[in-house]
Amino acid sequence: MTTAASISASPTVSPGLDVRTVSTVTATALAVADMIGIGVFTSLGFQVASIPSAFSVLMLWIVGGIAALCGALSYAELAAAFPRSGGEYNFLSRIYHPAIGFLAGWISAALGFSAPIALAAMAFGEYFKGLFPGASPLLLGLAVVWVVTFIHLTGVKHSSKFQNISTFIKGGLILALIVAGLAYGVPQSISFAPTEGDLGYIASAPFAVSLVFVMYAYSGWNAATYIAGEIREPAVSLPRSIIAATIIVIACYVALNAVFLYTTPISAMAGQLDVALIAGRHIFGAVGGGIVGALICIGLISSVSAMTWIGPRVTMAMGKDHALFRPLSLTSKNGVPTYAILFQLVIVSLLLMTQSFEAVLDTIQFSLTLCSFLAVLGVIVLRWKEPHLSRPYRTWGYPLTPFVFLGVTAFMMYHLVVERPLQSLAGLAIMLTGLAAYAYSRNRSRVSEDLNRIQHG
Repeated sequence: MTTAASISASPTVSPGLDVRTVSTVTATALAVADMIGIGVFTSLGFQVASIPSAFSVLMLWIVGGIAALCGALSYAELAAAFPRSGGEYNFLSRIYHPAIGFLAGWISAALGFSAPIALAAMAFGEYFKGLFPGASPLLLGLAVVWVVTFIHLTGVKHSSKFQNISTFIKGGLILALIVAGLAYGVPQSISFAPTEGDLGYIASAPFAVSLVFVMYAYSGWNAATYIAGEIREPAVSLPRSIIAATIIVIACYVALNAVFLYTTPISAMAGQLDVALIAGRHIFGAVGGGIVGALICIGLISSVSAMTWIGPRVTMAMGKDHALFRPLSLTSKNGVPTYAILFQLVIVSLLLMTQSFEAVLDTIQFSLTLCSFLAVLGVIVLRWKEPHLSRPYRTWGYPLTPFVFLGVTAFMMYHLVVERPLQSLAGLAIMLTGLAAYAYSRNRSRVSEDLNRIQHG
């Protein structure tokens, strides 16, 4: 059994090849866990406030799911062609220039995963407090982050088991909620069939704005690409896991929202944040809120676990390529990027204690969306630049598939710039500070290479 001492003892720089131990099932569970967070349990109330039509609301989640699936199909081609850990850092470095990839890795490694982990951890604390009044949400959030981090420090084998179990429990509980809602919920006087007014709702500004937040709820479909170097037979497993996870989550999201609408009056949910708890009370009675709160807590644990796993892999990949981050590429005897995981833990803990994670998420959202946009655009760029590149998987429906995702993502970025110009510009500024770090790292590498040449004559 791995001990705490052996985890940190004798870290070594990982060679160029990663140890591939992660199965397709685990990679799929990782992506599902990363996607299904708090968004699907909280956003419906704001949607029905301006779109009081069951058909239009479900179409909102279907359209968002199709856009996410188009992104997943595009990423699958890139992941199969370049099966290395790092996600956008790996893709953008290969497609455009190492500096572009470095900027994507810079924003992801520093804040792109730490801020969502902190948000999920604090949400866990808030829902857990609802079950046990008097508990401190901050301490509960810190506790879940530290416990999950320790599990991931013990090795990929234990990480895989924990991720699979926690995700399957989450999926089982969501399925149970859906079945219970259909079996025991009191049907509301609504119709899921389209009517004449639905076309107006779908073409409206509220529908477009709501789509932005639905797409955020789907974010995480690309999770498996961040650990590509650890996945067995990545050329086959990566496309399967990315696509399967996205389809699974689309089905869950549409079914969950259908059950909420079927069992709970729209008037009770309109404008409310905790729609899942409200629906739980309508399905299960007085204890319903506690049942759904427990479900959300368990689901958030698997989300924290997924991001705790994949975030440090970006940092590790950067450390292998850049001397400035070399210590963060060091691994334990079990192949775990110990220092990268601990580095992320420190940032998450600071964000939790300073309560700054929501402001950070608002600030970096545009930059993260831009990175995904450039990655999917890269599918088109590579088809033109490198037509003979080995592509074990080719994007289904090309070129329509990437264009659908690019169109939706471009709309999201436009909305972010219009609605949050200062935050968007600040996020870009944070990302661009990575250029200084990139230049410094490249300069150090050149100096080191020159010294080596001199020493060896």
